[in-house]
Amino acid sequence: MFKKHQIYKTDKYNMLTVEVQGKTLIVREISDQWGEECHTFVSRPEMLHWAENRFRLTDFAGREDEHSAIMMAFREV
Repeated sequence: MFKKHQIYKTDKYNMLTVEVQGKTLIVREISDQWGEECHTFVSRPEMLHWAENRFRLTDFAGREDEHSAIMMAFREV
């Protein structure tokens, strides 16, 4: 059984989840624009590094609370 963490979900077409499969972390990003993207990481620091680059604070101007909630969810995985 894999442990699944929901990072965010705005609707059934826009969400991001992290599945923990042993030491492997699988990030599934689903968007209505791009479909489903999968990213596989072998460590938490690697996943957090990706998340910091994927969700840059400058992209969330005026929505800093949303950014910090996303990053907090990643750190709790």
